[in-house]
Amino acid sequence: MFPIAEAASHHVHFVTGKLAAKALRHVVEEMAKKLGFSYSIEVLPITVAALMTPRWVAKHLRVPPAATDVVIPGFVGTDLETIQATTIAKVHLGPKDLRDLPEFFSGKKISPPDLAAHRIEILAEINHAPRLSLDRLLEIALEYQRAGADVIDLGCDPGQRWADVETAVRELVAVGLRVSIDSFDPEEVAAACRAGASLVLSVNCHNVHLVTEWSTEVVVIPETPSNLASLEPCIELLDKHRIPFRLDPILEPIGLGLADSLVRYHHVRRTYPEIPMMMGIGNLTELTDVDSAGINLLLLGICAELRIGSVLTTQVIPWAQTSIAECDLARRIVHYAVENSIPPKRVSESLVMLRDPKLRTFPLETLQRLAATIRDPNYRLYAQEGQIHLISAGLHLQDADPFRLFGELMQREQSANVDPSHAFYLGFEMAKAMLALQLGKQYEQDRELQWGFLTRQESHHRLKRDRRKPKNPE
Repeated sequence: MFPIAEAASHHVHFVTGKLAAKALRHVVEEMAKKLGFSYSIEVLPITVAALMTPRWVAKHLRVPPAATDVVIPGFVGTDLETIQATTIAKVHLGPKDLRDLPEFFSGKKISPPDLAAHRIEILAEINHAPRLSLDRLLEIALEYQRAGADVIDLGCDPGQRWADVETAVRELVAVGLRVSIDSFDPEEVAAACRAGASLVLSVNCHNVHLVTEWSTEVVVIPETPSNLASLEPCIELLDKHRIPFRLDPILEPIGLGLADSLVRYHHVRRTYPEIPMMMGIGNLTELTDVDSAGINLLLLGICAELRIGSVLTTQVIPWAQTSIAECDLARRIVHYAVENSIPPKRVSESLVMLRDPKLRTFPLETLQRLAATIRDPNYRLYAQEGQIHLISAGLHLQDADPFRLFGELMQREQSANVDPSHAFYLGFEMAKAMLALQLGKQYEQDRELQWGFLTRQESHHRLKRDRRKPKNPE
């Protein structure tokens, strides 16, 4: 970020290429009026600023004596020492996109919110745990822990006792994992508790009398979801024997009483303000045909407001296969929102995965000017307003369908040098561009699409076209 507090005393020297010069001048002029700094703009002898290198910039840069600061396009890279050695003015690496300069100067994002704190514990259930080998069980448990799980919940198979439950729990505990056992089989639960399980899911008025034998914290559920009165005798017995517990009024799926179950959570919290509570959120994420991230954040927001200190989740169904990581991020975001009494907007983009928070587009005339200005044969791709634009020297094609676009390209004389490598590259990039258009995402050539916390960094693969026509293989 630029030192905005002192902007009025600065003379900022902006560096750009020929193509962006006009647009840069317009943006800088508006910023200078608002912030009160003086400026100069140097257009280096290159068409596209993205092709600059630090050594090349240092060779061509001519900073005026009045300049206190130099802003270099973000594509130049972070190695600014070579440039800094040519001037006494302070060299800054600006944004890659000149449309982001106002934000760069505004200081609005000086530092991201601190999302380290949270108050919600994540229990991650391994479904049908008895059917897994011990090695596979351990592998999944450690994977869940890395994703953010605090407790590994072993989901047992009703009607079939797990003979090796004690061994399994002992092995998980031995590697430092906290383990809960999810079973109504008393012997299965007892064996797990002997091996070090620290929580039992679940007890109700029918089996609560067994808790004195386990001496382990338990989750208390009502006899039926609507029968909250059945919690009271369980609470009295557990208090009498000083056995720790948490209450779970049972979250029901949409169509089976979701709204009523949320009311019950609210009622239980008001009735028992100091008793720990848990919410089994997998009943919603696993049983709803929708990506799980939004549901997880909403439910954890409810938990944060009602002081529900733990959630039970799982990630079996494909659309919920990153639920644990989503819950880990969501619990931090909602904690920040609740603690600061603000909506969870502009707090973190990590769970904005399907679409992007904002889109930046170029005016059509800018793309047309680019096609008329550039002289090199390399391809530039842009995706905006439902169209993929393919631009090269003397060429500007656009279409919503990448197959038609590529087909039209191959009819033009500029395509003479499109060898298999270039064809693959263009196909890959146009596929990304089409996805961006379909989903409302920002497309930047040679940069990965943003998928929130699921984003994978992409290497730079841009290929330069040879100006010469290929030799005839014959």
